[in-house]
Amino acid sequence: MRILITGANRGLGLALSKVGAERGHQILAGVRDLKKSTEGLTQSEIYKSISLLPLDVTDEESVFAAANTVKENFGTIDVIINNAGVLLERDKQIEDLDLDQVKVTFDVNFFGPIRVVKHFLPLLLMGDRSSIINISSDAGSISQAYGGDYAYASSKTALNMFSQQLSQYVQSNNVHVFSIHPGWIKTDMGGESAPGNPFDTAKGIFDIIERKRVIDSRNVFITYEGHSMPL
Repeated sequence: MRILITGANRGLGLALSKVGAERGHQILAGVRDLKKSTEGLTQSEIYKSISLLPLDVTDEESVFAAANTVKENFGTIDVIINNAGVLLERDKQIEDLDLDQVKVTFDVNFFGPIRVVKHFLPLLLMGDRSSIINISSDAGSISQAYGGDYAYASSKTALNMFSQQLSQYVQSNNVHVFSIHPGWIKTDMGGESAPGNPFDTAKGIFDIIERKRVIDSRNVFITYEGHSMPL
């Protein structure tokens, strides 16, 4: 399969790119700045199926240009993984929130996936067993709200609704849409104390993409192991 991954040069995105390449998929690794930190995507012969793609999810012109590049060079894609994300204002209470940082959070975590799907969906609909994976979080569960992470949690709740609405729109095309909680994993975002390994999460996500797990497609919000999450 040909798979687009945003935020592919570090953390979970890097793990997804490597696991996908190891499983024989062609990876289009979306990276905001090709001059920074891309060596992990090209350091081994096994990753020769990874193609670097300039892609800034906060810039619609960049997303449009990336979609045109993919169309001209590859024609179609099979999977979109909206992985790019930020966690800002982590320890701020509502009285101290910097609303500009809240806007940045939504621009990346919510509007970013919308921009990507808007411009890449026509390329994905040409397939017959396609998937759209939006990397979410348990923080986006309304029923399990814990009082904090206002910007991040709210952006993930919005992403879950977008995933639900999108799933209804593309279901007749046999496109699966999932909003996936990746677990608390050891990345720049998750921190060194996180118990999870991003490569374990990446393997679980690829099992879902490859349809190795039987998942009711009506369950849009799930864990990386395929278990239903409460909205």
